[in-house]
Amino acid sequence: MGGVSRTKNGPVGANLFAVRSHNTALVLDLLRGAGAAGISRLELAERTGLTPQAVSKITARLREAGFAAEAGRRASTGGKPRTVLRLVPEAGHAVGVHLDRDELRAVLVDLDGAVVGERSAALDLGDGAEAVLEVVEGEVAGLVGEALGVGDAVGGLSGGPAGGFAGGLSGGLSAVGSLLGVGVALPGPLDHVRGVLHRVTGFPEWDGFPLRDALVKRLGVPVVVDKDTNAAVLGLSVGVCGGTGYGGPGAGEGGSFAYLHLGTGLGAGLVIGGDVHRGARTGAGEFGHQVVQLDGPACECGDRGCVEVLCLGAVARGELREAARVLGVGAGNLVGLLDIDLVLLGGRTVAGAPEVFVEGVSEVLASRARREGVGAGVVPVGVVGGERVVAEGAAQLLLAPVFGRAVS
Repeated sequence: MGGVSRTKNGPVGANLFAVRSHNTALVLDLLRGAGAAGISRLELAERTGLTPQAVSKITARLREAGFAAEAGRRASTGGKPRTVLRLVPEAGHAVGVHLDRDELRAVLVDLDGAVVGERSAALDLGDGAEAVLEVVEGEVAGLVGEALGVGDAVGGLSGGPAGGFAGGLSGGLSAVGSLLGVGVALPGPLDHVRGVLHRVTGFPEWDGFPLRDALVKRLGVPVVVDKDTNAAVLGLSVGVCGGTGYGGPGAGEGGSFAYLHLGTGLGAGLVIGGDVHRGARTGAGEFGHQVVQLDGPACECGDRGCVEVLCLGAVARGELREAARVLGVGAGNLVGLLDIDLVLLGGRTVAGAPEVFVEGVSEVLASRARREGVGAGVVPVGVVGGERVVAEGAAQLLLAPVFGRAVS
């Protein structure tokens, strides 16, 4: 593989792309799952179905690039003790950015998905593209600088693509050794393949804006854009964010669940059969704009009586139990359509009164199950804690493919 260029932050990020392959992803995923205890080459071969020779070549490349290291030796049933290997979490990092309607939250995570840095800032999506991009650029640069120790070099980026930090770090973010890129999650609808926004509810001026390309030009590193709820369920499905404390149906590999995010808006992320379900046009999960009251109040989407406007209206009046009931009606429709195993609730509004929302949604789902004669099969409801669920999931838009998890 040749010489490996390094900085004090670890191997140059491009090296991880150089060792990417389906088989390498399988090995990396097993190394990550083994944790600090490590795993032997023989076990890697047995669990991947690869030959011992193939595993030896892959692990040699990973060690050379700095992504794997020895974790000691383990007694063998015969012959000399086996060397075990572990993942080096600090060898790679990704930034996850949650652009909410009134706030930006950014996290830097390592290969294990552990958060090693976090920042937040006030934001108004209505201020226009240039103002919003300036905030994103400054916060991402500041976060990477603080967390990875490039000091004053990250006062901001300038000079266009990979334009160099204000303190003189040539190459901008692309020169930060271990950084794989930036994942950005925000309200939809949008085209996640091209990274182009559609008519974000309440902010139609963003329609058609090429957010991904604009950020690549400013930051000089790979950027992936997706809906906030899709990013959240991706993080939840790989087990790196939130922490539901729930281990029943839907929580494991291959399960199906919905994450309902109630904050400044209302949306859903869906995992069906273990995979994030976006739909052919990234339109799946526009949960908040299902009409449940034909003559209801006008919604910012242009329709009337949407779950979102009814739910947020009840919250604004301080009627949280009514908001929970409305959310439960929407969740019941979703369960009826998709027969999912689990409903998870999150977002700042839910975080303010989690028991009220869990109880209200659970009551509606239980009532529906009794009417349908499946009282013993009531879909459980859980809460995803923390304010950075979406941001952590956004970082997984970069990390998940490294470990063989498709995100598109």
